[in-house]
Amino acid sequence: MNGFLPGSWRSVLPHIDELPADRSPRVTSGQGVQANLPMELVRQSISRKEYWPIPDEVADAYRKFRPTPLWRATGFERAIGARVPVYVKYEGGNISGSHKLNTALAQAYYYSRAGVKELVTGTGAGQWGTALAAACALFGLRCTVFMVGSSLSRKPYRGVLMRMLGAEVHASPSGLTAVGRDHDGSRGNSLSLAIGEAVEYAKATDGAAFSIGSGETYSILHQSVIGQEAQVQLAELDADVDAVVGCVGAGSNFGGIALPFHAEAVATGTPAPLLVAAESSTTPKLSRGVYAYDQTDATGTGPLEAMYTIGSDYVIPDSHSAGLRFHAAAKVVSAMRHAGQVEAMGIGQVEALEAGRLLTVHETVLPAPESGHALAAAAKLATGTAEGMRAERGVLVCASGHGYLDLAAYQQFLDGELSDVAPLPEALSAAVSGLDRVGELSTAGRRP
Repeated sequence: MNGFLPGSWRSVLPHIDELPADRSPRVTSGQGVQANLPMELVRQSISRKEYWPIPDEVADAYRKFRPTPLWRATGFERAIGARVPVYVKYEGGNISGSHKLNTALAQAYYYSRAGVKELVTGTGAGQWGTALAAACALFGLRCTVFMVGSSLSRKPYRGVLMRMLGAEVHASPSGLTAVGRDHDGSRGNSLSLAIGEAVEYAKATDGAAFSIGSGETYSILHQSVIGQEAQVQLAELDADVDAVVGCVGAGSNFGGIALPFHAEAVATGTPAPLLVAAESSTTPKLSRGVYAYDQTDATGTGPLEAMYTIGSDYVIPDSHSAGLRFHAAAKVVSAMRHAGQVEAMGIGQVEALEAGRLLTVHETVLPAPESGHALAAAAKLATGTAEGMRAERGVLVCASGHGYLDLAAYQQFLDGELSDVAPLPEALSAAVSGLDRVGELSTAGRRP
């Protein structure tokens, strides 16, 4: 594939304030979550070095599907009545069907060089599990995936694809772990539980390590290829945007498309575009959550991280936006939200799937429901209907994956069978009542 491929990942850490330090877990039971983390990934998480050369083996794998396309979505613009241009960056054209492969390949490379023999993970909608299975196959590692059971039942072919790639796939909660056997439906959300099962299973398995695809600082770094490519592609089109949008589960897709724009703005002393995180209205951590220290999975053995969260014990309503159903946002994204450098917008699944339908009809690209949230947010910005936010020159939106394995969701949407359940204020208050807050939301640097 011809075109620009970045030679390095670009870190945003040199261009933001220091992140709050992690805290020890409330409960300790053996090793922490990151006991087997390769040192290079540790360095990528804490160093303020800006550019990290992409290893040749990873770059060779990237060239099979990168650079990914970017185009002006004129049909989508007409359908929504846009006032400004909308540009779509599409990450769905690889074996995983999503942006997740960008970090999966990097992680499999570093773990294999560190002597790890098996990677274990939890996945919601299945894109991350598929990406890690593909990366493990390429770098000669075993792979075990715990997938949210309700999602696996709706998308069985995700499991088939992972097994084709050599992975073992288990519906979560499973009977393989104590955290899974103890689950009674009353604690935590299902993605947190799947991750908790993966953490426990990896700790108990010789030669295995837990791998996570979204919230960690190093995984967001690996996604910076998206934004760097987009900057070059927009320049080639002589296009100017003042808003960048991505959907947020934990934050890797949003971080990948948006944070290179922030880094470039700070480095060049120019105004940063509006960076908008589109999240599920059922999981509104950035728009309705609190900035506090919380756990990242259901085992409680990992460090407490400073994140925008609705509480790891909050039971998130089921929806077709499985990849967004994580209770907290990545600490990098959270810190930038706290500093007023990131805005947030909650989107319901019905609105998201309608935006996805419009892209399908008018741009002949079928996006995943998660990406529909970003498209719906981009539509609000482009039409001037976003509350408190406005784009004057153009909007860039990342469609983070395809929706070919999500057609059941679109069928229910077309049949009028879907609705949205937003959290009640008292439920959110109760879920975060025991958390230590980092501080009140800063207004410094926020747009009026």
